[in-house]
Amino acid sequence: MDVLYFAWVRERIGLPRERVETTAATVADLVAELMQREERYAAAFADLSALRVAVDQELSDFSASLEGVREVAIFPPMTGG
Repeated sequence: MDVLYFAWVRERIGLPRERVETTAATVADLVAELMQREERYAAAFADLSALRVAVDQELSDFSASLEGVREVAIFPPMTGG
């Protein structure tokens, strides 16, 4: 699946997107796998309460299932004006 990173998450990880092969059942499981990769992922995902997630372009939460999912986007909360 494709994992997309936005704003300071992208800056901390150093990538805008990557292709990830995973057996994770949920977004939270995927994030846990990514955090084990390198310190930069652990730093980016240290406080999940400061992040939002979209699964196949639909706002979701970290308990969302990854079954059949093609894209996960992780980003800080958006503000508008």
